[in-house]
Amino acid sequence: MFYETRDNKHGLPHDPFKSCIVPRPIGWITTISADGIANLAPYSFFNGVASDPPMVMFSSNGSSANPVKDTLANCLETGEFVANLATWDLREEMSRTSAAVPPEEDEFLLAGLETAPSRLIKPPRVKSAPIHLECRYLQTVDLPCNDPGGRNALVIGQVVGIHISEDVLTDGMVDIGKLKPIARLGYKDYTRVDEAFTMTRPA
Repeated sequence: MFYETRDNKHGLPHDPFKSCIVPRPIGWITTISADGIANLAPYSFFNGVASDPPMVMFSSNGSSANPVKDTLANCLETGEFVANLATWDLREEMSRTSAAVPPEEDEFLLAGLETAPSRLIKPPRVKSAPIHLECRYLQTVDLPCNDPGGRNALVIGQVVGIHISEDVLTDGMVDIGKLKPIARLGYKDYTRVDEAFTMTRPA
């Protein structure tokens, strides 16, 4: 099959686009407002974009009803965020933090999660997550948006500190089998990553 995205006439029950880019890491992003209110939300358009210095991105896609999400507003206001790793053991808590709630509502309380202080920035970490990336906001790239009142904002941050639990290390390396990160697929589907294979690139 083939369809042009400008028409989106794919003839399928649901839009297949997100199922064609899989699996997608989940950036479980913590921010804090200028008033000190913590916010926690998952973003499946998330990834690392450079390693020297290390940088990550997440994309905040807002509809006309809510074009600027709390996470994006807080990043622009305070210039900091934490990317917490979402794992199999935390899948239900991660899902609960995806709910659309007012800015004053605490997603940590909503999901029954404890916070832990960051070392270099103000936003708290998800205490039970095995890996945290403390980030300083670098820039926002505004992308085209078909919703006239919406916004597709790609946020880039520089990783300034990394926390790794000793429980997920084996022989000094991060062990995917212990980590069991989850990733987003299409529709309502997710996957658990607990198996890896090694390949050596050609010289």
